[in-house]
Amino acid sequence: MSETETIVRIAARGDGVTPSGRHVAGSVPGDMVDADGVLTPGPHHATPPCPHFPICGGCQLQHADEAALRRFVTDRVAHAAEGQGLQPGEMLPTHLSPAHSRRRATLHAMKAGKSAVVGFRGGGSHRIVDMRACHILAPELFALVAPLRALVAAQGGRQAVDIELTLADQGVDCTIRGIAVEGLAATEALLDFARDHALARLSLDHGYGPETVWEPQPLTIMLGQIPVPFPHGSFLQPTRDGEAVLVEDARAYLADAATVADLFSGLGTFAFALAGPRKVLAVEAARDAHLACKAAANARGVPVLAMHRDLFRNPLQADEAGRFGALLLDPPRAGAREQVAQIAASRVERVAYVSCNPASWARDARVLVDSGFRLEKLRPVGQFRWSTHVELTSYFTR
Repeated sequence: MSETETIVRIAARGDGVTPSGRHVAGSVPGDMVDADGVLTPGPHHATPPCPHFPICGGCQLQHADEAALRRFVTDRVAHAAEGQGLQPGEMLPTHLSPAHSRRRATLHAMKAGKSAVVGFRGGGSHRIVDMRACHILAPELFALVAPLRALVAAQGGRQAVDIELTLADQGVDCTIRGIAVEGLAATEALLDFARDHALARLSLDHGYGPETVWEPQPLTIMLGQIPVPFPHGSFLQPTRDGEAVLVEDARAYLADAATVADLFSGLGTFAFALAGPRKVLAVEAARDAHLACKAAANARGVPVLAMHRDLFRNPLQADEAGRFGALLLDPPRAGAREQVAQIAASRVERVAYVSCNPASWARDARVLVDSGFRLEKLRPVGQFRWSTHVELTSYFTR
């Protein structure tokens, strides 16, 4: 290759791509790359705000400005639709979560001499990048990084430590794996840590599941103005603003449906937002999440009926789906192949589909369209700022 090329898009894994198909790491649309690989930044090449970028694996696109980042998120969803021959009636504006908004994250830690390192792992590496700054975590989570470093330094062993942090209604929920607390002094130090840093819950996992050691008040997550118990490891949308956009789209899509089945409902993020006066069936396979949803609905008298059912092995059948005014799906990354096949064979006329994987969504959407549905609306959502992880909401009618 003898000529200079312009980067025209960002590929799914974050590399810039030229018209000839050349992939160039660390580039964005508008950058120029010569035959020797020398990159000349263009108008959309930003200065990364974090000193750990690009070594830290928490972000892949801090070198992209707001316009380039928005275009990347939009293109990921649009290209997934185009790849299946889908044309939305309306492409809604792309939503990007702001910096410092992530309310859940898993950090890694390791004792290192008399100190310790705490942070995300480097991209494609097991090396932990010691976090001294972070532009994606909510301030309440980042404030715990230095104290956790001291805790691991004092009580960590030779094995790696995993730390799950979630911002709940009462404060930060912290689950630690890989620390063996032995003896009264170590136990008291752990409780002092929880008290001193106002943790909402502190749990230890020794390989048999999390065990709570500190929880002054029962932990909850507010969903649709309903406080829902928050079991260990439950799924939660990564940002509050992103959750609000997904929920508002679901409300708009299904505004006049008298009954809704919320499939893969989790704790009830959409079920509680959609309920009242309409009735909602919330179907979930994870028992802890199902029971939390059921308990919250019963306690507040909300018209949400919680059903424990594995929709992969036992999807809602076509005749069952046809009894509802509308359906909402928010499946895992693998999509909902079995459930979508039943929806396609049903008489239901309205479907809202929320997805965290444009590729599996597009595959399922093709099945719906082939059975007579129209893709009315589609919105790209970038809750994981500066990452290649993209989400979406969509609305189908028949």
